[in-house]
Amino acid sequence: MISPRPHSSWLLLVGSLAGWVAAIALIVEDFRLLKDPSYRPSCSINPILSCGSVMATHQASEFGFPNPVIGVVGFSLAVTIAVLAVAGVTMPRWFWGGLWLGLVVGMGFIFWLIFQSLYRINALCPYCMVVWTFTPLMLAAVTNQLWGGARGALGILAQWRWIVVTVYYAIVLLLVFLRFQDYWLSLV
Repeated sequence: MISPRPHSSWLLLVGSLAGWVAAIALIVEDFRLLKDPSYRPSCSINPILSCGSVMATHQASEFGFPNPVIGVVGFSLAVTIAVLAVAGVTMPRWFWGGLWLGLVVGMGFIFWLIFQSLYRINALCPYCMVVWTFTPLMLAAVTNQLWGGARGALGILAQWRWIVVTVYYAIVLLLVFLRFQDYWLSLV
C-alpha cells in the first residue's frame, strides 16, 4: 500500500482535469463537425493551429473511433484516482503501477500523434496540445508516487523526472518551431 504524496496528488488532479476537459471539448467539436461539415471548430484559429484540419484526418480516429474517446475514458480514470489520492486514500502499489503503465502507453501515443501532426497532417490541434502538455506532468507525478525516494534505476528516474519533462517540452517546442518557422516568423 502506498500513501499518496500531497504534491503529486494535486498535480495528478490538475493534469487529469485539464486533459479530460480538452478531450470533452474535442468530442463536442467533432460531433458538431459530423452534424455540419461546413462547421468551423472553435479551435481552428489559423492555418497552423487548426483542430479542424487534424480532425479531418484518419489519424484522428486511429482505432476506428475518435481519439478523444480514449482521452475521456483515460482521464476520467485518472481524475478518480487523483481525487482519492487528494483525499488521502491509501491504494495498493499495483494500482499506481497500472496508472503509471497507462500513462507510459499514453505518452507513446502522444509521441506518435506529435509526429503525425508535425510531419503528416501539417497542423496542430490546440486541445491535443493541452494533452501533450499535461500527460508528462501526470507521468512525473505518478513516477514520484511510485518510486520517489527509492534506490536503484527507478529511484533515479523519479529523482530526474523534472529534467526529463523539461527536455520533452524543449524538444517538442523546438520541433514545432522548426516545422512551422516560416509561419511563426511571418507573424513578427
